[in-house]
Amino acid sequence: MSHLDTEAPDRPSRSGSAIQRLLFVVDAAVADTAELPAAARAMIDSATEVYVLTPTLPGRLAWLADDIDRCRHIADERLDTVVGHMRSIGVDANGAAGRGSVLTVVADAVADFTPDHILIALRDSEHANWQERRLIEHIQERFGVAVTTYAVDVDGHPTSA
Repeated sequence: MSHLDTEAPDRPSRSGSAIQRLLFVVDAAVADTAELPAAARAMIDSATEVYVLTPTLPGRLAWLADDIDRCRHIADERLDTVVGHMRSIGVDANGAAGRGSVLTVVADAVADFTPDHILIALRDSEHANWQERRLIEHIQERFGVAVTTYAVDVDGHPTSA
């Protein structure tokens, strides 16, 4: 697992990109594109294709009670926000709001999109829920795809992952 640093790496062109297909799993969106960590922005800019996935992330009680409508609405709004961010920086991204457990929706996206890198924007540890515990380790073990992460606080500012 790699964590983003604050220094901007060299930015390869889209045609010479080492990342062809970037799966961008967004548990928390930054307030605006200026808040994207420099290394994440460079990764997004250099990818040939970007697919955005926003999991529903219900809490335990909502999950058990099958009361996840509010969580679905939030995931839909997050998807609209992130795809809007991507388009505002010239990245033609599409995606979906995932319905189901985080690992299930990531597995479906990996099977359908076949990414060669996964970028994950997590909620900061203070606001993460049960589905996000050990998520990075599970993704690395299960899919064998390079994973990069960063965390976002409730105000949309990046924090340490």
